[in-house]
Amino acid sequence: MLIFCPNCSNALTISRADSSNAFPMGVNRFECRSCPFEAPLDKQWFEKTDMKQKEVDDVFGGKEEFANADSVATQCPAENCNGERAYFFQLQIRSADEPMTTFLKIAGTLLG
Repeated sequence: MLIFCPNCSNALTISRADSSNAFPMGVNRFECRSCPFEAPLDKQWFEKTDMKQKEVDDVFGGKEEFANADSVATQCPAENCNGERAYFFQLQIRSADEPMTTFLKIAGTLLG
């Protein structure tokens, strides 16, 4: 929110006033840089807005993202996994001069 000078209509900036006996560190104030107008900040100038989190789209198809993917027989490198097939697909998610991105999923269940 911008606050404008009542004298010259320029935008006011926030600065710290000189120290006084009541306020040894000084107080914040609105100050005009074009004319001598000053106004102490005697109330809190903020506004709280609760932001709603954006919903995330399933760009790859959600749970069915690997349903039509290519697959190859493999052995999962994890000791406690009996995965026997690896599913993969490639997408061009960057510019044409960059290589395609490969997405990989090994189908199987963790034992243990």
